[in-house]
Amino acid sequence: MSSDRTGNRPDSRPSGPGDAGEPLPVDGAEPPWTRNDALVTGAACALNLLSYVLDPTGRGGVSVTGFLLVAVAALPLLARRRHPVAALAAVLALDATAALTLPLPSHFGAVLVVALYTVVRSCSGPVVAAAAVGTTALTLLSQSRGLVPTWTDVIAATLSVLIVTGTGIAVTRWQREVAANRTLLADRAVADERRRIARELHDIVAHHITSMQLMAGGARANLANPEVVRDALVTLESSGRLALREMRQLLDVLRAGDEPEHAPPAPQPGAEDLGRLLAESRLAGLPTELTVCGREHPLPPTVGLTVFRIVQEALTNARKYAGPARVSVQLTYGQDRLTVEVQDDGGGAPPPEPTSAKGPAGYGLIGMRERVALHGGTLTAGHRADGGFAVRAELPLAPEEADEAAVQRGAVHR
Repeated sequence: MSSDRTGNRPDSRPSGPGDAGEPLPVDGAEPPWTRNDALVTGAACALNLLSYVLDPTGRGGVSVTGFLLVAVAALPLLARRRHPVAALAAVLALDATAALTLPLPSHFGAVLVVALYTVVRSCSGPVVAAAAVGTTALTLLSQSRGLVPTWTDVIAATLSVLIVTGTGIAVTRWQREVAANRTLLADRAVADERRRIARELHDIVAHHITSMQLMAGGARANLANPEVVRDALVTLESSGRLALREMRQLLDVLRAGDEPEHAPPAPQPGAEDLGRLLAESRLAGLPTELTVCGREHPLPPTVGLTVFRIVQEALTNARKYAGPARVSVQLTYGQDRLTVEVQDDGGGAPPPEPTSAKGPAGYGLIGMRERVALHGGTLTAGHRADGGFAVRAELPLAPEEADEAAVQRGAVHR
């Protein structure tokens, strides 16, 4: 089956602020407290009022009119996300009114910083450039009261605008990189899940359909022997039932989270279920034997499932391609690894692994190789020197994984 090949992933750059002047994003790019416009407005207003009250120059003192003008200048920030440019223009106008009305010191207030930063974060490049130039010019004109500003005022206003603009651009670029990385990780997770589902579907469908086909053919060829026909039909029914159960388990995984679970899921097959595979293989007319070397011990569920699927796929290929043959399955338990070897002495072999999307069938071998690679193991498959075909997989197994597997297996049985 070719369903483990992932579809074409759209090569699209994730959109970010600054592309079309959309409102400022509210997730992932800013701290949570900055998403509350009222809180940001209040904080910026408090900083400006504190600067006005604690004016180090002491020119003119503190007046109620000045206090109100400084406070009112922060109100446009409440609309900074919906109308960033208009909010900046209103802040500049109110700041200019306060500077021309009151003896305020030259400064670049917190309210103006927030308004300009919002424009940089949410608008396109030309708008940002115009806002930066306009902010610098209006700030200098209003604070110098129409006179020629001093060079210190020019440097201070220019540096303030450049710092705010540079910070906004840097944050925007960082957000785009984060969004792109998040998209890549999500696409990779989807691709991995598609390959896993494709492997499961291939192993389930290919094995059981092949068994059912052979059983049906055997029953048809032995219509004169009711007992043989009965055994073949019983095996055919059992194989179909197992295929439906495993397909249902796979679909339950896909529906996880959509519907509440009313019953615990059935455990996945493992190495202890190999006897069932061998019995089906013998009933299908393929003599099969199992040899276990070393001290047998429980395996982690993922490793056990991999062993089961490897043997299942190898036996399916033997029934489909080997012809008249005998198959031997050998499990070798080592201290740090488990070796699975399936050999047949037939004259055929499964199709080679495809080298392109248009290649021939052979995705069973790819599925086995991917399963083994997930555990850091190796898989070799090819013709034997004395005839036949062999599949050999080596799966690393840490010593402590056996104890963990025993605990998990006991919990599942309970």
